[in-house]
Amino acid sequence: MLDNLTQRLAKVVKTMRGEARLTEANTSEMLREVRLALLEADVALPAVREFIAKVKEKALGEEVIGSLSPGQALVGVVQRELAALMGADLGPEATQLSFAQQPPAIILMAGLQGVGKTTTVGKLAKYLKEQKKKKVLTVSADVYRPAAIAQLESVTKQVGADFFPSTSTDKPVDIALNALDWAKKHYHDVLIIDTAGRLGIDEAMMQEIAAIHGAVKPIETLFVVDAMLGQDAINTAKAFNDALPLTGIVLTKLDGDSRGGAALSVRHVTGKPIKFAGVSEKLDGLEAFDPTRMASRVLGMGDIMALVEEARKGVDEKAASDMANKIKAGGRFDMNDFKAQLSQMKKMGGMSGLLDKLPAQFQQAAAGANMDQAEKQVKRMCGIIDSMTPLERAKPELIKANRKRRIAAGAGVQVQEVNRMLNQYDQMQTMMKKLKGGGLMKMMRGMKGMMPGGMR
Repeated sequence: MLDNLTQRLAKVVKTMRGEARLTEANTSEMLREVRLALLEADVALPAVREFIAKVKEKALGEEVIGSLSPGQALVGVVQRELAALMGADLGPEATQLSFAQQPPAIILMAGLQGVGKTTTVGKLAKYLKEQKKKKVLTVSADVYRPAAIAQLESVTKQVGADFFPSTSTDKPVDIALNALDWAKKHYHDVLIIDTAGRLGIDEAMMQEIAAIHGAVKPIETLFVVDAMLGQDAINTAKAFNDALPLTGIVLTKLDGDSRGGAALSVRHVTGKPIKFAGVSEKLDGLEAFDPTRMASRVLGMGDIMALVEEARKGVDEKAASDMANKIKAGGRFDMNDFKAQLSQMKKMGGMSGLLDKLPAQFQQAAAGANMDQAEKQVKRMCGIIDSMTPLERAKPELIKANRKRRIAAGAGVQVQEVNRMLNQYDQMQTMMKKLKGGGLMKMMRGMKGMMPGGMR
């Protein structure tokens, strides 16, 4: 996420920390690098100017001069102002969805065609259903795009929410009003309305969505914008903000090869908070946006809180507790346990997803690793274990030449792959024995070279 910007700013941060004291000269030089990094990331020029001015003002003020570690203090100023640029100055409540409305709370989704609006409706329905325990109904008022209604019906069913049917011959305002009536009668907590988009700003589209807004009076009007659009995203956001009383922004495709400028400047241009960020194509790839934590990630400081949250969602606590008790009691770490560990890692977003949330020094340590290859190797390892018999999983020492050939054939791999996986299992088993004995540092050293894809 935002790789180019992160790399540039991480380099600047490293330089800042090396300064024994701050002067106007070296502060200006550092801020010049920050300015270039932001401009290269396609951040809007007015946002860059305001950001640099605020950082310079605070960096040369009492806040930094009185610090025992000026370089670190300047990093702190940059981090706080970067968070403010993304909306931290609006307060934590600003990024939360409001449900202060007699049910159903209506959420209207707006945006251009192709930004991932319909998929985002599905992701949001899943988020509200699972995280907020809401009964959600979705409806499509897009009567122009072929298969738009069928697409929303499909993603809604996948996430287990309710869908209100509509047809391309219906009027968008009537669709919204009928869905609202249905939601009231069937006691839904939330109604999410997907609207039609265009390839560009269109007066007819704006009038239509304004009419829907006036008819249903949503408590939340969210503008969905593609983070890969750069400066175009800013112009589009301004047009929608002028036409509608937006309450928040959803950034999509932050996992793409984007420079990320939209994430830093859409809020500045519209004055509206970013409430969600789409971080993968999967239906669970929607994160509540936290400006402070995002600023830390952009500066290469990582997002440990997000890592903890992923662990809470992805890790089966009972299974983890059972295995811990098993190891503590002297039980054997077998192939079933090894596969369980690989599966838990996949549930937490895989290696690339975990690495993205770690501080820069950890990411640099894995810089030579091929993450795509690592992910494939994890899947291959799970396939190899699936090709084993229950007895072989419980007692891997039984796996000799003939068994290896049979397992390799069953998994569709070479025998060398089976040998490599068994070696990694042996290393993990050794590590677990050290963990049982309390040798944590020995365990960490034992992990060196264990991860697939060349990670250390």
